[in-house]
Amino acid sequence: MSREAYQVPSMGAQTAFDTQGGYGSAMNVDSPSVVYLCGECSARVPLKRGDQIRCKDCGHRVLYKERTKRMVQFQAR
Repeated sequence: MSREAYQVPSMGAQTAFDTQGGYGSAMNVDSPSVVYLCGECSARVPLKRGDQIRCKDCGHRVLYKERTKRMVQFQAR
């Protein structure tokens, strides 16, 4: 078995993951923000894709997704 040195793949080909540590421009579309509730101070925290999961007021990292305002109805049988 011959020992060859590891060669880093060339970046000539288009890859889904770019060199800045994120996905390419196809994923950086203006995504809507989702509102979460802070578990510590109950503040409403809007987050977009890629945002840090942390309360902007107190810095707490436990966020709960807000309940939907949409009517949800289950049919009993």
